[in-house]
Amino acid sequence: MDSPLVKVDDKQVPLYRIVWVSDVPHFCGDEECMHEGDYEIRLDVDDSLWTNGEGRDSVVAALNRWGSDPRGASDDW
Repeated sequence: MDSPLVKVDDKQVPLYRIVWVSDVPHFCGDEECMHEGDYEIRLDVDDSLWTNGEGRDSVVAALNRWGSDPRGASDDW
């Protein structure tokens, strides 16, 4: 992995701060909600970021690369 950071909208976020990423878009039905249809990226310390589907997919891909075995999928121990 080249960098432990991922860009979400205009922010560089350390991957280790990400707790979970929503799989479905936000919907609460509140008329004043500013995040309807956005995906939540939950960070540690009760903080969240909101992004579109493309941003969510790039974060999930970065987390998969970061958490994968650098040697590949080999079962040879």
